[in-house]
Amino acid sequence: MPELTLETPVQYVKRAGLRRAEQLAALGIETVEDLLLYFPRRFDLRRQTQPIASLRDGDENATVAGQVLECYERGYRSKPYFECILDDGTAEIAVKWFHGGYLRNHIRPNMLIAVSGKVGSYRDLLQFVNPAFQVIYDSGGVRLDRDELLPVYPAGGGLSSGIIASIIKANLPHAQNLIRPWFDKAYLARRGLMPRPEAVAAMHRPEDKEQWSRARRRLAYDECFLMQLGVAILRSRETHRPAHALKITREIDERIRVRFPFALTAAQDRAVGEIVADLRRSRPMNRLVQGDVGAGKTVVALYAALTAVANHKQAAIMAPTEILATQHYRKIRDYLDGSRVETRLLVGGQNAKQRNRTLAELAAGEVNVIVGTHALLGETVKFRDLALVVVDEQHKFGVRQRTHLRGKGYAPHYLVMTATPIPRTLALTVFGDLDVSTIDELPPGRGKTETRLVKQKDLPKVIDLAAKKLSAGQQAYFIYPLVTPSLELELTAARDAYRELAAGALGKFGVGLVHGQMPADKKEAVMRDFREGKIKVLVASVVVEVGVDVTAANVMVVMHAERFGLAQLHQLRGRIGRGRDDATCILVASPGNPIAQQRMDILTKTSDGFKIAEEDLRLRGPGEFFGTKQHGLPELKVADLIEDFELLRLARRDAFAMIEEDPDLAAPHHQQLRRELLKTHGQSLTLLTGG
Repeated sequence: MPELTLETPVQYVKRAGLRRAEQLAALGIETVEDLLLYFPRRFDLRRQTQPIASLRDGDENATVAGQVLECYERGYRSKPYFECILDDGTAEIAVKWFHGGYLRNHIRPNMLIAVSGKVGSYRDLLQFVNPAFQVIYDSGGVRLDRDELLPVYPAGGGLSSGIIASIIKANLPHAQNLIRPWFDKAYLARRGLMPRPEAVAAMHRPEDKEQWSRARRRLAYDECFLMQLGVAILRSRETHRPAHALKITREIDERIRVRFPFALTAAQDRAVGEIVADLRRSRPMNRLVQGDVGAGKTVVALYAALTAVANHKQAAIMAPTEILATQHYRKIRDYLDGSRVETRLLVGGQNAKQRNRTLAELAAGEVNVIVGTHALLGETVKFRDLALVVVDEQHKFGVRQRTHLRGKGYAPHYLVMTATPIPRTLALTVFGDLDVSTIDELPPGRGKTETRLVKQKDLPKVIDLAAKKLSAGQQAYFIYPLVTPSLELELTAARDAYRELAAGALGKFGVGLVHGQMPADKKEAVMRDFREGKIKVLVASVVVEVGVDVTAANVMVVMHAERFGLAQLHQLRGRIGRGRDDATCILVASPGNPIAQQRMDILTKTSDGFKIAEEDLRLRGPGEFFGTKQHGLPELKVADLIEDFELLRLARRDAFAMIEEDPDLAAPHHQQLRRELLKTHGQSLTLLTGG
């Protein structure tokens, strides 16, 4: 047998072998290191054992250990059960599990097992019914004369938690020699952290809950630290690249502000000030501007773009959908009406002649501001002198796309906008390489939006309410989760609803349909008719989720609202109440589980996007908030980004300080950390940071 290292295949460890190694591989355990870092999901307290002869009927939390003499299975009764007889040398006792047929492969004669539970009796004979049990594979290595915390591991691959526990326990003594320390004693002492080898051992076999908590804190710190180390490396690389330093004089500021028919809010002014400070530097800006729906982020982005134009440079603004890109383009064109700024739109639905003309003008430097979708990422898109990239709704794009656009031109400044408020923890992880500006104030004079939750059976009343609002000159959205009917899901689809509404009481107001599967020109034609009030009702899929702005649309009905996420529903709701009139959002839902009900309750109680984002993260977890696969958020085994926020901040401070001192982790005493970073998060951190 080879000498064990962390890289040794698991088939060579004690109690494993080839067959078990195949089963462990199904759990992601392929090496000794994988095995040692496969942590329990909880612990059960097993009391110290007592002689079977000392048991009394009604004893609570009793624990005995003994040899299995024989097993029975009764499967033909109304309550089938599995039973065994246990003997510890002082007496025998029956142990019964109702519906316990699955135990036939786990408990067999001659095994040594411990059982814990309440002692009962049947026909004057003592017995345990449905107790917790532990198969004792190594009697010499188990202390039955004291209370013990028993690890319960995630089972799978044909392996029970008990078998996994026995394999890990047999190999745990190697942890002290194999697990490598990352930091010296002084570093750990200043942060109150225990050594890593001890922490790994204590995660499996803690002396008590206090030791387990200390072990968990150490390993959670390590996970956060590695993640932040990768973020810090990217930040260091980005900030050391040269970029155009854009001057902003009082004259330029006045010329830009006069383009807006309103004064900026204090929050917008604050964000502009932070952006201006970044643009003045000769290293690229990397900034996230987050603000609730309707907070005026587009104006801030246009200010930045016009700063680039005033310095005789180009700016690119990218949006996730053609509808949103077109809306941005139209707004910007209105603001710049009468100016010499040349603005163009580039989206996939344009004809070849129009597209080629725009590309030629862009390459020649004749276009100052280009607004577009993924079409801006094409190889044929060339800039004369790109100084600023603005990406709206960053989380709608894969990070490789973000990097691709970032690479066009000469080290452009980079500005992200999002109307999905980012919880604090994700601001330090998914967007950890960006500085953050927050627009936490809505423009004055906005109406209020009321949100109601109704049942499907109340839909006729909802239609009546919508008809009254439409008669008063307002417009309405009807949102559906599906475009076409599904055989698996009993949900109304947008196409069916469009036909029903057009033929019903709302038909006289004009009903349009828009969804993501429509050709771009047809989609834009319907949106134009809705914008101009030619149709009063828009039936839509979630294509309207982001950015559509129709001031007269103050009614929204979201059908099957339980099918949408919290942030998504909040985004949808943000399409109404864009003017001075009050708005009404009606969620038609039948929440089938407590989490869906919580989502509905949160939306009816608050319109604060930041509170909603925190709750969304809490309910769904960080992996689902933006989509781990798309955005590269590393999978965490120990750390909880919600509960461990302060620990994350500590790890971030330490990681950034280390990279400030040693940007490439080239120092000899940092080589172990460098290896761990590449091994543990090499691929995912590349995605996370857009490398």
